[in-house]
Amino acid sequence: MSAGLLDTNTLILLGRLETANLPTEPHISTITLAELSVGPLVASSESERARRQAHLQQAEADFTPLPFDAAAARAFGQVAASLRDAGRKATARGFDAMIAAIAIANELPLHTCNPADFENIEGLAVVAVPHPDQ
Repeated sequence: MSAGLLDTNTLILLGRLETANLPTEPHISTITLAELSVGPLVASSESERARRQAHLQQAEADFTPLPFDAAAARAFGQVAASLRDAGRKATARGFDAMIAAIAIANELPLHTCNPADFENIEGLAVVAVPHPDQ
């Protein structure tokens, strides 16, 4: 595989995943950085806070995130409409919907350990990445 967008869960598990289902040119989104930024602030212990902070800092060091820009905003409309047509609400999984929009806008497949979160989104190529604990 060539370029692809990593979902937040896939990025967090990156060191534990088989490389066969991962892109050779991985990207992340600004939405993933936003999700990772919440982690240390809501951690229930100092050790968990440190672990989450390390994930955030590693992501910031390793990637230049793709933005939620005007193209992604337009793609978000398509994502929301697809989810609505499937009887799902875009607001229920708002971060996922924005990550999907960034993938579509950049014409990248989305690599995720949670493919069900992205079902029925027209125009989104999803690559299911097996979770290491399953």
